[in-house]
Amino acid sequence: MKAHVLYGINDLKYEELERPVPGKGEVLLKVEAVGICGSDIPRIYKTGAHTHPLIPGHEFAGTVCEVGEGTEALYSGDNISLIGRRMGVFPLIPCGVCGPCRNKQFEMCRNYNYLGSRCDGGFAEYVTVPVRNLIELPDNVSFDDAAMLEPAAVSVHAMRRMSGDVNIQGSPVVVIGLGTIGLLLTMNLINEGFKNLYVVGNKVFQRNKALELGIKPDNYCDSTKGNVVDWILEKTDGVGAAYIFECVGTNDTYCKAVEMAAPAGSIMLVGNPASDMTLEKSIYWKILRNQLVIKGTWNSSFTGEQNDDWHYAINRMDEGRIRPSQLISHRYSLNKLQDGLSIMRDKTEDYVKIMIHPHGDK
Repeated sequence: MKAHVLYGINDLKYEELERPVPGKGEVLLKVEAVGICGSDIPRIYKTGAHTHPLIPGHEFAGTVCEVGEGTEALYSGDNISLIGRRMGVFPLIPCGVCGPCRNKQFEMCRNYNYLGSRCDGGFAEYVTVPVRNLIELPDNVSFDDAAMLEPAAVSVHAMRRMSGDVNIQGSPVVVIGLGTIGLLLTMNLINEGFKNLYVVGNKVFQRNKALELGIKPDNYCDSTKGNVVDWILEKTDGVGAAYIFECVGTNDTYCKAVEMAAPAGSIMLVGNPASDMTLEKSIYWKILRNQLVIKGTWNSSFTGEQNDDWHYAINRMDEGRIRPSQLISHRYSLNKLQDGLSIMRDKTEDYVKIMIHPHGDK
């Protein structure tokens, strides 16, 4: 099979490899679509992965073409064939024995493995996947949508951790940062009926995408053209936003989130940090004096039950309520993967999600 193998920092090679053989409890998945995640860029070009050599890529979906011993019974409790079934893939492989795992909080596993960053992932024609990490796709969910289940579920996780059992739909809500996660979060918030929603971006194409999703022009702020905090305060009669999602991961946007928060407001930190985070004394004081709630989120819940984040996302895709694939800006064949990586690394073109099709368009 063909695959992109990372041997070290900035050492990615497109090679012919032996097709992997699924072990007990595993399937061999024919990769039909795999997205490039923003985290793939530093992993490939700056920091390296946890192990080398490694096939990166953790946002993917495909078709089961081979199964390991005893695998089908693990999936369904019987021996009904899995061959030919269309599947999405939860990339985190939990240890199953640590405290969070015992509580079914697998996204917080203390000793996890991870497809595409700690073991081979989806930048290949085929990949082996634990059967417990599969979610079957409804007929009307495309492989492109399914390959975006991972970032879609991440945005769902942030939204659900913020709202919990409290109805926040009538309160001012702000999304700072309109990359893939920020736009998917916006998509989900709109779908769930959040009316008082404001978004902050810094590019014309981000504005266009936000408006395409249903954001009113007056509810979009270009952070390069004015003071975001003043804009939110003006929109909220000087009170500030009750709920803020920070989807960038920089000191500047974190501090702006604190400054624009209403008294007793909540901030959900979603963006992966681009560098060390530090707080000025004045910002720290605002957290204390305004009694703000600061929450962190990472990954998404995948328990195999209908109330987890992945089922939440896939059910809404199945119902036609959300369509993550509308955020795909580029599509490439597997041999052109590095063209997509270069666009994201060098920012030579506007992009949201770049999708790779190892076996042709799907």
